[in-house]
Amino acid sequence: MCIRIDSFESEEAQKIVRKFLNGRFANTAFCLLSPDGKTRLSRGHRGPGQALGPDLAGALDRIAREYPIKAPSEKAAVPDFPNFRLGLNVASADQRLLVLVTGSEKEINAARKTLPAVSNDSKIIGRFQYDFETDASTWRKALTGNLSPSGIKVILPDEFGQAGRVMTSLPLETPMAEIKKALVKANDEFAETTAKKNYRQHVQKGRRRGIKWTMPMEFGEDRDGDGVIDHRAGRRLR
Repeated sequence: MCIRIDSFESEEAQKIVRKFLNGRFANTAFCLLSPDGKTRLSRGHRGPGQALGPDLAGALDRIAREYPIKAPSEKAAVPDFPNFRLGLNVASADQRLLVLVTGSEKEINAARKTLPAVSNDSKIIGRFQYDFETDASTWRKALTGNLSPSGIKVILPDEFGQAGRVMTSLPLETPMAEIKKALVKANDEFAETTAKKNYRQHVQKGRRRGIKWTMPMEFGEDRDGDGVIDHRAGRRLR
């Protein structure tokens, strides 16, 4: 597991971060868990390299051999952001396309069962962010293109994750093979036409434009674990 930007989206998420950082809080936390979701297979730290050591690939390989796959990987659940706003912003930050699945609660529940075969395909996995929404008002104003209330929409986020354009829109009943084909095509187009962001230049540009990201939780880190966000330079987690 790895918790990151959504650490600032809820108190519940921050409590999870503190759990794995011995009561402290940082904007990222990493801990490898067993399939039961409870047993720790590594110590908790800021990132995988710090938690598992310099031979990250070797450590992951050794642990994986102890937990052989017992179910088809294509049945693994599709990742889902807690809200569209966050999904669009993170997709922009990661420079990935966002797959927005919209419809009634019944349609969404059905899609959660069928889409894993797509999201876990070797040509798809790790290349997209996903969000499921039943309320069109949460996303419609931020997008241009096909705004039908039901469907699978492949969204190109803008530079700062404030808005997006629907590149492709498919009915929920579209065959899995066609969905895969559409996603691969969209991602290829995205990769060919999108330059990699330079972090420093990106931040400076955003500041000049006055673009801000307001979060529900107070921004900052609690390095000493006293429960209060630090607003001055201090010791980093070790």
